[in-house]
Amino acid sequence: MSNNKWTREELILALDLYFRLPFGRLNRSTPEVIELANLIKRTNNSVALRLVNFAACDPVIINSGRTGMPGGLSICKPIWDEYVGRKEELFYDAQQIKANLLHSSIENLVGITENDLVGKDKKAFVKQRVNQDAFRSMILNLYEKRCALTGINIPALLVASHIIPWVVNQQERLNPENGLCLSALYDKAFDKGFISFDDQYRVILAEKLKLYQSEPYYGKHFAPIKGQTIALPEYHRPNKVFLEWHRDCIFNK
Repeated sequence: MSNNKWTREELILALDLYFRLPFGRLNRSTPEVIELANLIKRTNNSVALRLVNFAACDPVIINSGRTGMPGGLSICKPIWDEYVGRKEELFYDAQQIKANLLHSSIENLVGITENDLVGKDKKAFVKQRVNQDAFRSMILNLYEKRCALTGINIPALLVASHIIPWVVNQQERLNPENGLCLSALYDKAFDKGFISFDDQYRVILAEKLKLYQSEPYYGKHFAPIKGQTIALPEYHRPNKVFLEWHRDCIFNK
């Protein structure tokens, strides 16, 4: 394993991973940490240390009373400052670096085919897919890969739901406080305004759902969740301003 000074590319990959993982998983036994260590030929401990160095740059962690490990600030802070307000560029640059290390293409890494690109601006489409994948990774990890309503932990059935939709607010697209982890049914119900959440994170049902009260599925899937408080992550809980926007602009339509 290398003991050389960390390169800029390695630090970008570490910051990319930092934003994808919750604070409690910044350790050497986390599979994603092991995967990155293998990719850049460093030890698991070395990668984990860089992640907690980045935590020492993070106001969310600092304001919580935790500090990360500030010993590596001189190395990590410049990369943090460069990308903290440019996460779309960070996630794209990190995937490009990873593709180069794997002697692959960024399109292959995110599952884009030539047919997907027909009639589209290639870079814009790839960048959007990369960032959507990053947001999904971020949200599923925050919620321990479980639906916040049902506890379902089958990743293929989970959706990283935007509170304010991707197309509506570019600035908040990658804000973890603009996300919820929901199973497919409740993601669609939330997206279409059949359910929302109050400021205490309790489920509220739309008036339009009353049209279906006589249906068996209403009693099975909707009546039981009314007033239920969703499971919440330790950090980056859903922003109440965003939830208010959802209630005003989607839920009440």
